[in-house]
Amino acid sequence: MALTESNSFPLGTVAPDFILPNTVSGKPVSLSDIRSDKGTVIMFICNHCPYVVLVNNELVSLAKEYQAKGISFAGISSNDAIRYSSDSPERMNEHAQKEGYTFPYLYDETQYVARAYDAACTPEFYVFDKDLKLVYHGQMDDARPSNGKPVNGKDLRRALDLLLAGKPIPKDQKPGIGCSIKWKT
Repeated sequence: MALTESNSFPLGTVAPDFILPNTVSGKPVSLSDIRSDKGTVIMFICNHCPYVVLVNNELVSLAKEYQAKGISFAGISSNDAIRYSSDSPERMNEHAQKEGYTFPYLYDETQYVARAYDAACTPEFYVFDKDLKLVYHGQMDDARPSNGKPVNGKDLRRALDLLLAGKPIPKDQKPGIGCSIKWKT
């Protein structure tokens, strides 16, 4: 498992648009379909990454909690499914159902969306305000496989709580850390 840190993506950047297939419903989903007037979370995740596996239960819990408050979520996997068959759309569908994802789990086959967001790792979190301007880009919390720190979503929760309260989110944000996106060669 290669440790990769997220790239810089400037705060205030407008969310790049996309249309991707939802691996659960089979229907295309666009950014405008999932956009919320309170906030939108775009997550680059995958099935097999140990960093994502570690936080999956908290991720599901956190998404349910904040969806009830009007925040929308979407998970995107951009991994090369030819070289990493565990990240194929069929396996994504199975994984989303098994884990109880309450958000679309989208497949970025061309990796265009990952490049537009300058995504580098899984998990990687982007929080956009009602105008789809980036207000948070970074980690969910300090938990990593084998570091013994609790999986509690504290960094992402803090950003969402501040967004919902209409308060500024500190610009000092810890980058996402995880497995590299598996780019096509």
